[in-house]
Amino acid sequence: MAVTSDNVVWHSSSINREDREELLGQRGTLIWFTGLSGSGKSTIANALQERLYKKGKLTYVLDGDNIRHGLNGDLGFSLEDRKENIRRIGEVGKLFVDSGIITLGTFVSPLREDRLQVRNLLKQDFIEVYIKCSLETCEQRDPKNLYKKARNGEIKDFTGIDSPYEEPENPEIILETDVEDIDTCIDKIIEYLELKENTI
Repeated sequence: MAVTSDNVVWHSSSINREDREELLGQRGTLIWFTGLSGSGKSTIANALQERLYKKGKLTYVLDGDNIRHGLNGDLGFSLEDRKENIRRIGEVGKLFVDSGIITLGTFVSPLREDRLQVRNLLKQDFIEVYIKCSLETCEQRDPKNLYKKARNGEIKDFTGIDSPYEEPENPEIILETDVEDIDTCIDKIIEYLELKENTI
């Protein structure tokens, strides 16, 4: 983790988070989708984004692959790099939440301690959504042929094959995408957000 210099001072803005949220008519929140590759994280997040857009809500999807094309393009998939990947995303997510945006993060994020680090950073503005789907179903889907490559030894440290995935112990929402359709999943998230004061 980078060490901040004593000479770096946080610059406060004349327009604060509450001002931005009032303008947008929503509460900045980080909805964190975690689950195996192929479980449906990005599919669910994008469908949720469409539903919220129709409600007049401003959202943004932080997708794991997209982030690795730019901000985290220098990171590999070792345990150390995975931790740094999630740490950076947590900090980016915090900035998005401060801007008042409902932010949807789609990351395998296999380790509980890494997800807890982001939860502790965002506190009440963090919603963990566990996209629960069997490894067998994820392998059958295999939209990027990653499981096939991992089984053939072309990819090392692949989550679910030769690297562990630690299921969330107390997520706010669990979606079983191998038995529930997309609309049912989105309805569950919307219902949760409507009950969470001033989020949507």
